Amino acid sequence: MVGSSTSLNHPMLANDHASAWLGVEVLKLGDGHATIAMTLRKEMMNGFGVTHGGMIFAFADSAFALACNPADGDGSTMTVGSGVDVNFLKPSREGQRITAEAQRRSSQGRSGIYDVRIFAGAPEDRDVIAEFRGRSRTVFTKAVPIAAASTTEASTSAPATTTMATGPSSREIGQR
Repeated sequence: MVGSSTSLNHPMLANDHASAWLGVEVLKLGDGHATIAMTLRKEMMNGFGVTHGGMIFAFADSAFALACNPADGDGSTMTVGSGVDVNFLKPSREGQRITAEAQRRSSQGRSGIYDVRIFAGAPEDRDVIAEFRGRSRTVFTKAVPIAAASTTEASTSAPATTTMATGPSSREIGQR
């Protein structure tokens, strides 16, 4: 399942309940690219018996997020989607295994463009079922580091303290 192999673990996945619910399996991670897979389930089908477009979108969005955010980041920034276009090309159905391959196409300053291709079927005989183009923006965060956010506190324990250098606020960024 999500991050099942330690070599493919990404700190973002520790709290990614949507990707866990989808059953996302991380196959490859690298600088600006990610490959994930999942098997389509009955509850992902719409009233026409084909995969709901929102499921395909969410799956592609998970690949996009993994490609945008380095697994070895220090938590001082996060890269989020600023816009997306998706084209659904062919239907997919319950039981099919789908794969998403995300690739950075361009990165300038804090903005980037990523393409995600979604395939259905076995690697030797797969069809492109959707194309997703994501526009990204890297923002500074004052949040707790991702790994620390995944821990839970017992009611009797003192709050955990984690110090982290923070970047400028979004207001300060807009003034640059």
